[in-house]
Amino acid sequence: MNNKSTNKHKSMIDLREFLWDFSIVSLVVYLFKCLKKAISMASLILNSPLSPSSPQPLSWVGQFLHHDHKEKKILQENIENTKTYNHKPVISLSSEEGSNNNIITKASGSGGVNKGPIKLRKRPARLVLPDICAASLELCDEIGKNIKLEKKEFEIQGKDFVLACQRGSRQVMEDGYGFIVDVLGDPKQAFFTVIDGHGGRAAVDYVAENLGKNIVKELGIVGEEEHAIRAGYRVTDTAFLSQGVGSGACAASVVLKAGELHVANVGDCRVVLSRNGVADSLTIDHRLSREDERLRIEYSGGFVFCRNGVWRVQGSLAVSRAIGDMHLKEWIISEPEIKKLPLTSDCEFLIMASDGLWDKVNVQEAVDVVSKEKNSIESCKKLIEMSSSRGNMDDITVMVINLQNFAIN
Repeated sequence: MNNKSTNKHKSMIDLREFLWDFSIVSLVVYLFKCLKKAISMASLILNSPLSPSSPQPLSWVGQFLHHDHKEKKILQENIENTKTYNHKPVISLSSEEGSNNNIITKASGSGGVNKGPIKLRKRPARLVLPDICAASLELCDEIGKNIKLEKKEFEIQGKDFVLACQRGSRQVMEDGYGFIVDVLGDPKQAFFTVIDGHGGRAAVDYVAENLGKNIVKELGIVGEEEHAIRAGYRVTDTAFLSQGVGSGACAASVVLKAGELHVANVGDCRVVLSRNGVADSLTIDHRLSREDERLRIEYSGGFVFCRNGVWRVQGSLAVSRAIGDMHLKEWIISEPEIKKLPLTSDCEFLIMASDGLWDKVNVQEAVDVVSKEKNSIESCKKLIEMSSSRGNMDDITVMVINLQNFAIN
């Protein structure tokens, strides 16, 4: 019994000694860490010069006690700065951040590209979006309430043509059209155009009002159709640019004269001929997917790259030719491509439309619909409905021209 008590007492003494030794070691480790941290803070203070207006540094004890508080304060300031910076996002129009702005492009092949010295490509500038204050939002909201939205759909039944238009998801319709019948008093002469604008309605309205007049005027002066059409596009573009407005417009046009059809286009409006029910595209879209157009722009110093599957000039415009576009005029030309063909008995009708139709409906489908509806205005409306049902959100303008009355017997 005494032996058991003695052993138990000895065990208690051993446990107390162990706990004491452990506490001593823990305390030494903790003091060593504190001392190391304090020395580090003191070294930082001694090596940092003070300005005359700077407050006197705290002692090393004070620095140690307030260190955690200062770290929390710095973290909070960084969070506030991040919030402030996020109010002014920076959008880069280039997909190649950090690369050299001056890039020399080497390309081979003709494709209508003039050989010669290659200009340095100009990368588009970065845009900084300004703050939007609450007052501005309230003003815009009030203005929006007072704006009467234009009619979403309309149609025209004209002489030898029908037309239907539908506004897309935008509040402003950026498609347009123009026509002149009985040119110079001749019922077998006419002018028609379909226009697709971008950056507002200014260019669309100007082209609709003036392109036909300028071409007809040139026809009266020179008489030769191709020269008159090129001059008409050039004069229209120059006159619009002189107004200093930044919008632009694609256009496709036809001149019917003396039993011949003259088709011209800049941009991605399209003209399709029905020849005995078979579709024949008379225009080729001016987009950057065309190698000859892409090389032309790159050789003239423009910057072209593909974004989200779409080639764009200077990171913005998806077409390579248009009227207007003052800020891109060095590369976006208004020179039309022109095609001439005789009006024979198998030429039934033309379909002229903006890309809102052609992005969703192929040319043979369009011809089939118009043939079935006998060139009526219902055919235009059905084509618009077909494109919309397939997900199109863009403006759509469709014009159908009966060619039978323009053929020479």
